[in-house]
Amino acid sequence: MLEGKRIVVTGGASGIGKAAVRAFAAQRARLAVFDVADEAGERVAQEAGAHVEYYHCDVSDRAQVAGAFAAATRFLEGLDALVHAAAIERAGPVEQPDDETCRRVMDVNFGGTVYTNLTALGYLRANGGGRIVNFGSAAGVIGQPGASYYAASKGAVMAWTRNVAQEWARFGITVNAVAPVMDTPMYRANRERLTPEEQRALDRIFQMRMLG
Repeated sequence: MLEGKRIVVTGGASGIGKAAVRAFAAQRARLAVFDVADEAGERVAQEAGAHVEYYHCDVSDRAQVAGAFAAATRFLEGLDALVHAAAIERAGPVEQPDDETCRRVMDVNFGGTVYTNLTALGYLRANGGGRIVNFGSAAGVIGQPGASYYAASKGAVMAWTRNVAQEWARFGITVNAVAPVMDTPMYRANRERLTPEEQRALDRIFQMRMLG
């Protein structure tokens, strides 16, 4: 289904993004991998095959996003889809405000979604349409103990996605968000920072989510 499709994957050096790169490469898609973890990103691209290239890109920086897309679309010779998985998670009690953490999480998770989506829009319109898949989180729907900034940022991602899906349909572009419950390095790192009580509360929330 994806053979020859030209896809940008953000956050492709690890976790969900890495899994997406491998899955799409197996379907013979042509891929551009964006991340800030250069060594890991290069390795993922090399392992995925000749039709995959890595590009350094901090998605919270509008200029870097524009430059990475320009280079990637030259390599891909256009764009059919964006899979935006890049995100960060920071844990801590919300009653102890941390302005820097709040700004950074929102800049990467929500700002990065805005910048990558808007940049992809121009290329997809030129292509006559395409696909955007943003990664939200169950945390943005039901909350996540000890990660209020992350939950808020992912809630914003899903609200943004609902709006642009309606606005960009006229261009032949579908925009969707997925909210996976997955075991990734970022999830494990966040879990390790929680107290045993907070871990049990988090497990209960995700068990309820899985049961519907």
